[in-house]
Amino acid sequence: MKILYHHRTASKDGQSTHITEMILGLRGLGTEVIECAPQVGADDAGGGSPGWVGRLKALLPRQLYELAELAYSWVAYRRLSAAIKANRPDGIYERYNLYLLAGIWAKKRFKLPLILEVNAPMAVERREYGGLSWPRLADWAELYVWKRADLLLPVTQVLADYMVEKGIDPSRIQVIPNAINLAHYQHLPSTLEAKTRLGLQDKLVVGFTGFVREWDRLDRIMVWVAKQAPRYPVHLMVIGDGPARAEIEACARHLGVPDRLSFTGAVPRVEVPALSMAFDIALQTALVPYASPLCLFEYLALGKAIVAPDQPNHHEILTAGVDAVLYDPLDGNGIEKALDQLCEDPALRERVAAAAIQVIAHKQLTWSQHAARVLNLFKSLK
Repeated sequence: MKILYHHRTASKDGQSTHITEMILGLRGLGTEVIECAPQVGADDAGGGSPGWVGRLKALLPRQLYELAELAYSWVAYRRLSAAIKANRPDGIYERYNLYLLAGIWAKKRFKLPLILEVNAPMAVERREYGGLSWPRLADWAELYVWKRADLLLPVTQVLADYMVEKGIDPSRIQVIPNAINLAHYQHLPSTLEAKTRLGLQDKLVVGFTGFVREWDRLDRIMVWVAKQAPRYPVHLMVIGDGPARAEIEACARHLGVPDRLSFTGAVPRVEVPALSMAFDIALQTALVPYASPLCLFEYLALGKAIVAPDQPNHHEILTAGVDAVLYDPLDGNGIEKALDQLCEDPALRERVAAAAIQVIAHKQLTWSQHAARVLNLFKSLK
């Protein structure tokens, strides 16, 4: 089978990881994959819009930038049309993005099946977090694409339920969450070896992986670290970087515990598993209700004691008290209580960590398994 993989993603973050791993999974099953995407000529460590895209976003008023996004569909359509004529694929697999209509146009013109991967309701997300100048246009564009794709693959059942509320036929929806590549979790150091390499061998390491923003509230974790420092050798380790780093480091200095905090800075993703092995407790902070956080699956594959918000999207993957300790995100001390529980009970840490590593196999959460599902879905559309 030959699949044309269409997307508009240029940043080097969790989005690009999803794209890269799905392509590798499909190719590993003998599928020919043609990637059709913009070339921005810049590398970004995560979180932002790289190259000329970022510059355009910074320079244009938001109203004009959104219209430019919509106009880009014509550019993408021409690129897609050329790729289809040159390669004659059996179908189009597209990563959904707001105002991107080109895949639907190409599907209609060339009579190809289109499967749409949906990681977020972008019209909702941007309205709430990034701002929208044309909310009615965004809502129309989102439903225009969702209603015309042959199949939609939301990353959580929460997102699937939202789609149904918006009028999407449930029979056209298949939930496929994020996943991991098992090859990245072979021949890793032990927890002690990983700690020793970082000079943390005597610490109880609470770890966080990702692009750190204000809403992750790691400053709150530093307050907890300072409170527990007289009792436990707790240490916050952050694999990544982000705009909230300076504030977190300032908080640690203010509390008198700068030695209880370490940032690796941005590192290549291939190095993340070995570094993450230093964690005793893996931290998932509060997040939007429809998300499928990539780091959660990485924590599971590493076999770490996970602390995560008690919310429906996590219930799809985790079982409270079995393979994770879940906290009430509305409780002002919820995450601290969960961390206290794991600090005070080493047997609990060991038990949930041992159960966590079994979740990947039990729920078939590898990219190659997801790729096989996608191939079977394309075959069902023939």
